[in-house]
Amino acid sequence: MSFFISPAFAEGAASAPDTGMFNLLFLVGFGLIFYFFMWRPQAKRAKEHKNLLAGLNKGDEVITAGGLLGKVVNLSDDYVVLEVCEGTQLTFQKTHVSAAVPKGTLKSI
Repeated sequence: MSFFISPAFAEGAASAPDTGMFNLLFLVGFGLIFYFFMWRPQAKRAKEHKNLLAGLNKGDEVITAGGLLGKVVNLSDDYVVLEVCEGTQLTFQKTHVSAAVPKGTLKSI
């Protein structure tokens, strides 16, 4: 039944602190956490991937998003041709190249 009775405060007593400032600090803190833990690392990975794709050359050994390992045989603006084994060439979109591997990786397989 206490929800029907409004609380009585003594005159001149300190009132509750302003929650507007707390809410603003909470929002700013949440924004900083979002920036440092989500947006910034994602932008860094996207920049690294863009640099990887821009630096591809014939003869580089790469791994695709699907896990195929191959040597770059031919490049165009949007596509890359990989030789996955002797005599077998597959065409992929450049964006599906996920990483460059050290030279000589294909020989050890």
